[in-house]
Amino acid sequence: MTSDPRRPLRTIVATDCGSTTTKAILIERVGDEYRQTYRGEAPTTVEAPFEDVTRGVLNAIAEIEELSGRKILDGEKIITPSGASGDPKVGVDIYISTSSAGGGLQMMVAGVVQSMTAESAQRCALGAGAIVMDVLASNDGRLPHEKIERIRSLRPDMILLSGGTDGGTVTHVVEMAEYIAAAEPRPRLGMSYNLPLIYAGNKDARSRISEILGKKTALTITENLRPVLERENLGPARAKIHDLFLEHVMAQAPGYKKLISWAGAPIMPTPAAVGLIMETVAKKQGINLIGVDIGGATTDVFSVFHGIFNRTVSANLGMSYSISNVLAEATLDNIMRWVPFSIDEQDLRNRIKNKMIRPTTVPQTLDELQIEQAIAREALRLALIHHKSLATGLKGVQQVRSISDVFEQTASGKTLVDMLKLDLIVGSGGILSHAPRRVQSFLMMVDAYEPLGFTELAVDSIFMMPHLGVLSTVNEQAATDVFVRDCLIHLGTCVAPIGQGARGARCADYTITFPSGRELVKGTLAFGEVRLFPLAVGEEATVAMAPARSVDLGAGKGVPVERRARGGVVGVMLDGRERPLQLPTQTDERVRALKHWHAALNLYPE
Repeated sequence: MTSDPRRPLRTIVATDCGSTTTKAILIERVGDEYRQTYRGEAPTTVEAPFEDVTRGVLNAIAEIEELSGRKILDGEKIITPSGASGDPKVGVDIYISTSSAGGGLQMMVAGVVQSMTAESAQRCALGAGAIVMDVLASNDGRLPHEKIERIRSLRPDMILLSGGTDGGTVTHVVEMAEYIAAAEPRPRLGMSYNLPLIYAGNKDARSRISEILGKKTALTITENLRPVLERENLGPARAKIHDLFLEHVMAQAPGYKKLISWAGAPIMPTPAAVGLIMETVAKKQGINLIGVDIGGATTDVFSVFHGIFNRTVSANLGMSYSISNVLAEATLDNIMRWVPFSIDEQDLRNRIKNKMIRPTTVPQTLDELQIEQAIAREALRLALIHHKSLATGLKGVQQVRSISDVFEQTASGKTLVDMLKLDLIVGSGGILSHAPRRVQSFLMMVDAYEPLGFTELAVDSIFMMPHLGVLSTVNEQAATDVFVRDCLIHLGTCVAPIGQGARGARCADYTITFPSGRELVKGTLAFGEVRLFPLAVGEEATVAMAPARSVDLGAGKGVPVERRARGGVVGVMLDGRERPLQLPTQTDERVRALKHWHAALNLYPE
């Protein structure tokens, strides 16, 4: 099914086939803008007994039919275009979909130098929506037989091989190809076909690579990821990953051939679609943003800084299946520091293990909710540290700098994530999108990310970012309209001075001028204190801050700053807790401080 490119899209149905749930949304043109009007969901049916992904899709769309009164299905077919029968309430103009069912896209990447081409290959695969199972490199310290054994045992969906700059030596990348050939890797799905392998390395090695791997893999050759040391060229290889994902990986999964024939645009991996809508919005609004999707098994972090997009997957940090990994990586002390009451260590361990064995349970008591939100803070914090380590300037590059460049360029290998230049944090995933109170999502992200200066925060209302990412490839206006009006729930602005001082000492004086002649609010923010001022969605206030001599608000130590702050369902929060955030080490002191902050924000009302 394809849509007529000349025909304006008025009704769009989009699905996201997740590993457990298939979510469908209906988007309709209302006047001059697009709005998300109805949604439905059903269990994903990729596994036995159904083994046909389209069953779950039809069930989710049937729920939209029931709610909207629009006839979309004719038996097992989607009616397109809308109104073709003469009745405007029959059919839709286009059907689009994303998918992470069956474990999503799992890749292995290989390069020559671990910190250079292998890291570029990893960034390329992550940006295309893959989970990277392993990164092989000539200098990764593994012996040849260990590399071959690893390739043989992993069974990825696809391999990306890169290495060498154009015109450079071919020896090392040919050596990597020989290891892959010796391993004779088999794909995870579909035993009868060859494993897709993309070669995006030194163009002088192409003929040798074809000789070695042409018969043993489904080989695709594309442009070099690092044609010269100073430049990354990830676009062509990412496009090839998407094509092969559809042709090979999706085509092997049960029922996907039928789904592909229904869709009016290529099906995308869910994380790639989320990344695409983030990138589209950041570029359209000219902002720097960080987005996070925290799930049961993985946490994805996306960032756009100065137009450069990065994505990372922390495949071991999640809120149900991977919750024990969060405990192992964060340590018990780091989780306990966020819990606002005394708790026995063994009790906390038992609660975490229970969540892992019963991943679909939701907290039944306030204690359980507070513990789950404490764990989420650590999962978010660790995933951002992981993201910063990969979202870097190119390593191995000798940069020639003038004085003006010192402030502009990213040093070789230095992270691109600059919290002081960050404009917006977007959170999604059950723990953030479905928190009982929006202020809880707001504080979880502030505690985990420790934003600096003025930063806006928002959450995805019902996790429709994947649908909008794939929609942006068909109609950018529809995607951005719905993203701004229906997808994002603006929480408000966090204003956080940078500096340290004695608890209770003066951090900054503030004056907040509210819109439409509302009263001025003046006061002094002390170190260790948080204050919240209501400011509705769509409203803006002027916040003037005069910091203490040792405190910086982005303009330098002691320099006053005046900025506009946008409102939201939470409002404007002045955060006088030190940066970096230091919690008291004594249990009773720490519990007292947490309770004090929670009361100031009315976080868990009695």
